[in-house]
Amino acid sequence: MITPPGAAGRVVFSDAGDGDLRSDARARDEMSQRVGIANEWATVNQVHGSALVRVSAPGAAGQADALWTSEPGLPLVIFTADCLAVAFQAPGAAGIAHAGWRGAAGGVVSGLRDAMSEAGFEPERAFVGPGIGPCCFEVGPDVVERFPQSLARTSWGSTSVDLPGSIRYSLDGLEVWSADVCTKHEPGWFSHRSDATPSRQAGITWT
Repeated sequence: MITPPGAAGRVVFSDAGDGDLRSDARARDEMSQRVGIANEWATVNQVHGSALVRVSAPGAAGQADALWTSEPGLPLVIFTADCLAVAFQAPGAAGIAHAGWRGAAGGVVSGLRDAMSEAGFEPERAFVGPGIGPCCFEVGPDVVERFPQSLARTSWGSTSVDLPGSIRYSLDGLEVWSADVCTKHEPGWFSHRSDATPSRQAGITWT
């Protein structure tokens, strides 16, 4: 588990050692107790898009890839296994986005920031969780054309995109912390690209 500095303990990124928090109820209860949050979480049915929802109660909030709340103590959770969880903290509110390349290209992160700001909760800090790094994110022309400013090379020399770097760049004006962990080649993480695992890490935030 990673608890980023500067988050006042209200942002957590789990790792494989914490268990599959998407499907294992016991692991979810243990995590909730460990970090001191309610064991009922607000989640969404992630579809690799840019839709977002404002929530005020735990449970599934429909199809979306970002959610935010001003409800004190309500845990917001996104599940990942190479995509990135991006959490926002604002005075009186919190939000979190699921950002794979499709969501990032579609503006899910900036859309969440804008939605919070327009409702009067201006994010001050952002936290970019573990995800696939440019070292391992081999992509084709369809992805390259969406991220022309973030081209990179994999560790074996093929074309790559620096997705975490692209997200950090889009967070201009905020205090930004980034895990800088590659879930594909570094040990201790669930990685769909490595072995098509159904297991997932969790990005968790609350006010």
